[in-house]
Amino acid sequence: MVEGEAEGRVVKMINSDDRIAELKAFDDTKTGVKGLVDEGVTKIPTLFHHPPEKFPIASDAESTMIPVIDLEGVAKDPITRQQVVSRIREACETWGFFQVVNHGIPLSVLEDMKDGVRRFFEQDVEAKKEVHTRDDMKAFVYNSNFDLYSSSALNWRDTFACQLAPEPPKPEDLPEVCRDILLEYGANMMKFGTILFELLSESLNLHSNYIRDMKLGITEQIRCAGHYYPACPEPELTMGTTKHCDASFLTVLLQDHIGGLQILYEDKWIDVRPVPGTLVVNIGDLLQLITNGRFKSVQHRVLANLIGPRVSVACFLGSSVKPSSKPFGPIKELLSEDNPPKYKETTSAEYVAYFCAKGLGIPVIEHFKI
Repeated sequence: MVEGEAEGRVVKMINSDDRIAELKAFDDTKTGVKGLVDEGVTKIPTLFHHPPEKFPIASDAESTMIPVIDLEGVAKDPITRQQVVSRIREACETWGFFQVVNHGIPLSVLEDMKDGVRRFFEQDVEAKKEVHTRDDMKAFVYNSNFDLYSSSALNWRDTFACQLAPEPPKPEDLPEVCRDILLEYGANMMKFGTILFELLSESLNLHSNYIRDMKLGITEQIRCAGHYYPACPEPELTMGTTKHCDASFLTVLLQDHIGGLQILYEDKWIDVRPVPGTLVVNIGDLLQLITNGRFKSVQHRVLANLIGPRVSVACFLGSSVKPSSKPFGPIKELLSEDNPPKYKETTSAEYVAYFCAKGLGIPVIEHFKI
């Protein structure tokens, strides 16, 4: 089957009554993809089948490691800070992704956070069912595929999500198996996010508090998602996470040793190989918008895998279950006669609503171009 035929088949399936019934039956189990694996499936349901990908995977000879930036001494040594700012600027303009070492979050916290994700998804099924919901306004949300009814193909992944900042959740609203580490991780991420936004402001040749002083609340908002990718018996037919850009200002990702994250760079999929102790940072659509396209929000995906389970933790900075209704657009100091606005003003509420309605895999930033 050629790519166009496969895509056509998927589009038809979206509106199929049988498909809707299948989706509802899957959702009603409240056990997600892990439930399928626990049942011993050897053939994945067609709901998870993805059409062929048109972009090739870069060979080892072609593949280039995304920038790794060391933050050691960035708060104390002005020369080191200038060098770091320069490297961040280059990474944001070229790759849209970079990895960070010496970020200030203890290795023990990173490991405990990954363990907390595993504990949640591998606990007793009945305990998970109690917190299963599709109401994003809940303090803690667990389900499989947030865009279950709008996506053309499901991803081989289960997820929990919670808002960690500006106000941390009440401890009693979080599952006991990961409660303490979620709160500790959120506190650490708040500090790290503040540093990142300062360095990003400086990399735009603006004062360090510029993005924070825009009063959009973006430096205070952190939405955290714990992802669990069970081993897949037919990984070539599906995706862990389909290709997409993030509807945030900035995303900070903690991934385990298994790998599978790829970014689209120069029309080839490049592996973002796990490096112990690092955090992966990527530009979101909203940061691309306010920098008038100077910083790149690039497509990325996660491959399904045979070995699993893979776990990761994504913190979306500038993302909230209650997005702001304050309008914003390209930063005026970055505009000129030769560099007029490329994007219209919007609000994070409008942007996130459009993103959620479209589902993963549908480019969103283009909709806001002038």
